[in-house]
Amino acid sequence: MLPAMPRVLLVDDDSALLKLLEVNFRLEGFEALTAASGREALAIAAEQHPDAIVLDLMLPGMDGYEVCDRLRADPATASVPIVFLSGRTKPDDHRLDAGPFLRKPFDPAELIGVVRAQIGGVA
Repeated sequence: MLPAMPRVLLVDDDSALLKLLEVNFRLEGFEALTAASGREALAIAAEQHPDAIVLDLMLPGMDGYEVCDRLRADPATASVPIVFLSGRTKPDDHRLDAGPFLRKPFDPAELIGVVRAQIGGVA
């Protein structure tokens, strides 16, 4: 069952894409938090306790997998579902243990459905 207003943290260094994601998730009843870097994402996740995280792989400073590893190492964020969203297309760019992986360009409705499923709601 989804929380009344699920909170999603959207992490991408492309400001236009971040705004698109934010608008789409808000229209679907989510509280949308945004971060443009891994460090910012870690700080927001620790403070705001999102129900799910949509995470780009290519970020300034640290890549999405490093962000994921740090989130998993922190008991406060270890169980937060992470959905990866990336333009990387090589098969070895996706770590199977990390979480669902969607490639850019993507269908916003599909992404929202995957996030809902990860939180425990209906897609």
